[in-house]
Amino acid sequence: MWQSPSGLELIILHYHFRPGGVRRVIEMAAPAILRAGKTFRAVVLAAGEAPDKEWLAEFRRLVRPARLEVVTVPAFLYFAGQRGSTAGKERAVRAGVKRLLGKADQENTLVWAHNPGLGRNHLLAREIAGSCGRTGIPLVLHHHDWWFENRWRRWPELQQCGAATPDDMAETLFPKAATTRHAAINRADAKILEKHFGSRAIWQPNPMERGQTVSAARERSARRWLSGQLGDDSPVWIVPCRLLRRKNLCEALLLTRWLRPAAWLVTTGAASSADEEAYANALSDAAQTHHWRLRLGILSGRGLKKPSVPELLAASEAVLLTSIQEGFGLPALEAAAARRPLIARNLPNIAPDLAEFGFQCPQSYDDILIAPELFDAKAEVRRQRDLHGAWLKQMPRSCRAMAAKPDWPARKANPGPVSFSRLTLAAQLETLAHPAEDSWRLCSPLNPFLRLWRRRAARAELRVTPWPADREKRFGPAAYAEQLLKLPDPCASSNRSDARAAQREFLRDRLKSSAWFPLLSD
Repeated sequence: MWQSPSGLELIILHYHFRPGGVRRVIEMAAPAILRAGKTFRAVVLAAGEAPDKEWLAEFRRLVRPARLEVVTVPAFLYFAGQRGSTAGKERAVRAGVKRLLGKADQENTLVWAHNPGLGRNHLLAREIAGSCGRTGIPLVLHHHDWWFENRWRRWPELQQCGAATPDDMAETLFPKAATTRHAAINRADAKILEKHFGSRAIWQPNPMERGQTVSAARERSARRWLSGQLGDDSPVWIVPCRLLRRKNLCEALLLTRWLRPAAWLVTTGAASSADEEAYANALSDAAQTHHWRLRLGILSGRGLKKPSVPELLAASEAVLLTSIQEGFGLPALEAAAARRPLIARNLPNIAPDLAEFGFQCPQSYDDILIAPELFDAKAEVRRQRDLHGAWLKQMPRSCRAMAAKPDWPARKANPGPVSFSRLTLAAQLETLAHPAEDSWRLCSPLNPFLRLWRRRAARAELRVTPWPADREKRFGPAAYAEQLLKLPDPCASSNRSDARAAQREFLRDRLKSSAWFPLLSD
C-alpha cells in the first residue's frame, strides 16, 4: 500500500465533473480511499471546468479533514469542444499538466485518472502518462469506456491529436512506465488487461453503496415536483442517464408504451456533447410530433431547486436500463437501492458481473424482437449496408480487416423479426410511430415474456431486485479503496507487455459482428 511519511496528495483527473457514472464513482470512492490510506493530506480535483458549487461543497465535507483543491484547466475538456489550433491546445494541456503536478513527486503523490481510454482528449492522456512516467509519479488509469467501442467517427480527431495509427493510441493508453497501473470496471476488460499487464492491472468494479433511504416526505416532494414538470399525476418510468445514443432510449420508450401506456418516460440528463445533439433533437422532435409521453433531461438546465437522482428514483414507478453498450450498469444498483423495479437489457460484459454481485433482475431480457411490418425493411437494409460501409471507411485500414459483417442486413430473403436494438434510429422511430397497441399486437407473440410483465405493470407489481446482504462488505467503498491501494508498489518490478498486443485483443473483441450497432455508427 502506498505510504508517505509526510502525507499523500491524491490527484483526481477527469475531463469534467458533470453528473454521471464517473462522478458518482469519485464521490463514493474518494472519501473511502482517504480513510483507508490514512496518510492522505490533500485531494486535488482536476478537470476542464469547475464542478457545480452544491456538489463541490458536499464533496469538500466528505473528504475532510484533508485539504481540497480544485484545478481548472479548460484544455482538459473534450478536445472537440475546444476552439483554437491543435498546437495551441497541446501547449495548453502541457502547461496545465505542469501546473497540476507542480512540485509533486513519487514520494507524496498518487494520480487517479478517469477514462483516458475514451479518447475524448488524447493530448491530455498522452501528457499525463508521459509526465508521470518521466517523474516516477504513480498513475492509476481507471478505464470506464474505450475509444474503439463504436466511436470510429472520432478517429480523424485522434489523428489530429497525433495518433497516426492505432498503435500510437496503444502506446499512450498502456504506457510502459513501471509506475502505471490499470483498473477496469468490468471483469471482461480486466481479464484482457491482466493477461497483458499482470499485477499492474486489476478488476475494480464500481463501488456499491445503498445509502440512506429517501424519506417519505422527500419522496412526496419529488413526486409533486415531477407532477409540476409533467403537468399531471401519471406514473413515471425513469432512465437515470444523460441523453446518449448508447442508452437506446427508443427501446425504453417502446417498452414503456407497451407495458404501462399511461406512464411518462423520463431521463434525468440531457445531451452533454455536440456528438449527441442530432440524436437528442431527432428524438425530441418525434416525441413532439407524435405526442409521446416523453420528457428528456428533466434535471438539466438552471432553475428552482431540483430533486436528487435518488429522490426521483424513489418517486418513480420503475427504472429502465436498455443500453446497448455500458461499462458497468450503475442504474441497476440505483434501482435496487431505491427499491424500485428494474427492466434491464442483458449486456454480455456486465450481466455476469451483476450476477456475481448478487443483483438478480426479475425483468431482464436479451433483446426485443420487432416484426418487420413496422418499418420499411427494404429501406432499412439499404440504410444499414450504407451505414456499415461508411463505418468501415471511418476506421484505419488495419482495423477494417478485423471487422465482421453484421448478420441481419446480409440476409437475402425475408429478413424476418429483428432486434429493436439492431435498427437504425430511423427504423426505431418508424416503429414507434405506430399506435402502441398495433405494434404490441404484432410483437408480443415474438416476446412472450412481456405479457407477464405487462400484467404486473398494470397492477404496479413489477418485481424489485433485492439488495444483497453482503455486497457493501465485498464491493462497497471501503473494499474498493482497500483494493485500489493494494496495487503493487510502483517502484517494485512488474510484468511488462506489448501495449499493441493488448489493444489488438480488445479490437478483435469489439469488432465482431455482435458488437456492431447501427445506432452507434449513425
